[in-house]
Amino acid sequence: MRYKPEQRGTANGPVVQILTAIVAIVIGSSTWADDPIRVLIVDGQNNHDWRKTTPVLKACFEGTGRFKVDVVTSPEQNKPAEDWNAFRPKFSDYGAVVSNYNGQAWPEPVQKSLEQYVSNGGGLVIVHAANNAFPEWTEYNKMIGLGWRGPDYGDRVTVDKDGKVVRTEKNQGPGAGHGAQHEFVVIVRDRQHPVMAGLPTEWLHTKDELYHGQRGPAANMNILATAYSAKSSDGTGENEPMVWWIPYGKGKVFTTLMGHGDYSMKCVGFQSIVTRGTEWVATGKVTLPVPQKFPTPDASLSAAESK
Repeated sequence: MRYKPEQRGTANGPVVQILTAIVAIVIGSSTWADDPIRVLIVDGQNNHDWRKTTPVLKACFEGTGRFKVDVVTSPEQNKPAEDWNAFRPKFSDYGAVVSNYNGQAWPEPVQKSLEQYVSNGGGLVIVHAANNAFPEWTEYNKMIGLGWRGPDYGDRVTVDKDGKVVRTEKNQGPGAGHGAQHEFVVIVRDRQHPVMAGLPTEWLHTKDELYHGQRGPAANMNILATAYSAKSSDGTGENEPMVWWIPYGKGKVFTTLMGHGDYSMKCVGFQSIVTRGTEWVATGKVTLPVPQKFPTPDASLSAAESK
């Protein structure tokens, strides 16, 4: 209802003024009515430079004002058992866990803790090489759906020119790999999903590794975006999944294969997807807006350039 000017002097006037004041207070207070989402980034081992990428991830999350971020760093490779015995992240304290880890297997209690956390409704976000990790961990492979595995591990998933999902059985076609780093166009496949809603259908991602031939059980896999792996860049000539999610128990596991280097993570498109995906797995909704300045199909855009 719209109030007419003459109504301001009526008995309803004070009520209207109070309501107006309340709305002004709410709008003028913190950007987010909800408490910040607590996020835990796990790093410490990776065949990629986690010392450079974790700070970019952390700043990306904190820059939205939506998250409060902690980082837990594992022991280095082949450290004594007592070091690993002290590595016990308390996943249940967080709305989402973001893995920037690819290294030796976690102790069994940590594995079981993550399984329980996600199964009970927690959110897990897998960034780039984190999908390379733990090939022997059965439940992890179920959670991520596809990983950096050989052709004999499981199915391969691609999307054909008509947008149809194609599954290739194990021992057929290539295993995991990537060509030379380059910019590539990301194609949004599910425009109705809350994470992808409002993003351009196609946009150019900055220099990165374009993974292909990922393998795994891929059960209940929901593909949100793909990229064309061009043979001219030593790719497969197929549309490879870049962003997807998988339900695991009551929880959700969200994967983005983008994010090889700190420069790759500075892409506005990457940052939008990883923050919106993290909010979604933690809360079931997305309130973070799509930036007004966003990559186009012909031009990539870094966070610094979008300011």
